[in-house]
Amino acid sequence: MSDRAFIAVGENIHCTRIFKVGGLRVKTDDEKEYYITFQNGDIEDRLPIPAHFKESADWESGKVKHCAVAFWQALHGASEAQQKGVEYLKNLAVLQEKAGATYLDINVDEYSTDVAERVELIRWAVENAQSASSLPVSIDSSNIDILRAGLEACDRSRSKPMLNSVSLERKDAVEVAADQKAVVIASAAGEKDLPSSPEARMQNIDAIIAKLYDKGYANGDIHVDPLVFPISTDGNNGNTFIETVSKVREKYGEDIHIVAGLSNISFGMPNRKLINQVFSWLCVQAGADGGIVDPLQINGTILAGLDSSSEQFKLAEDLLTGKDDFGMNFITAFRS
Repeated sequence: MSDRAFIAVGENIHCTRIFKVGGLRVKTDDEKEYYITFQNGDIEDRLPIPAHFKESADWESGKVKHCAVAFWQALHGASEAQQKGVEYLKNLAVLQEKAGATYLDINVDEYSTDVAERVELIRWAVENAQSASSLPVSIDSSNIDILRAGLEACDRSRSKPMLNSVSLERKDAVEVAADQKAVVIASAAGEKDLPSSPEARMQNIDAIIAKLYDKGYANGDIHVDPLVFPISTDGNNGNTFIETVSKVREKYGEDIHIVAGLSNISFGMPNRKLINQVFSWLCVQAGADGGIVDPLQINGTILAGLDSSSEQFKLAEDLLTGKDDFGMNFITAFRS
């Protein structure tokens, strides 16, 4: 493992996060009312699921966005449900800090289609996360107004907040980040597409970093995201990402940071936790020093404790480095 501290941008306060209906965390009581379970101090507590969530397309497909439920209850629920919503969200912040998160990444984009409502929600979410945790906040949104509102709500007595993210397709976000004196995740996304090769990604990375340099950014405040694509769609996606990581580290030196949504690699595959951890380990070996991750599953301590000589590790490594054609060895081992 690298000597660099692993930067975990904790992604658990996201309205995109889902639980399976009928799974371990979504249960029903004797009156057929559904709720989400969570550990609240020493007790297993319940977050009620409002009726309108059970009338959604997500529910029909067997999913519920648990952070969105908590936000709704915290803002609109009856007194006890409102309290549970606040406690649920604060608990997510506390658990991530205890697990070694460096930032708390907050995303409310899928809460509603009303931008004004989401602007107010991101302010509320930042204030409540900061009341529960001492960590700086990362603001994740596809909307510039939400990015700005979230950063404005950040406590400036902490480390600099983070903007997630800037790219060639979102050049206006560079201005927001500079105005708010935020560190940035700089994505390799192009103006109109997502690059597939290391060379194309480096071209985009060079261009967006140049724009950050023009705004006075130093490498230490830049976190490059070379983009992770699923191994299930192309067996070479792991190698492509790792090669790009090495190129970024070689060109920009030790001060720049390299993070990404590392769990994207395992979409569509079984035993995602193992794949994600081994992939993160391989990325750190190549020069990455962080990820946008669930810090309860991926953090510096967990990665340092992986046994790279174990059979499970080697199966995942072969899958991720293209040695296991179509992942057949990995899938067969998982099924058995």
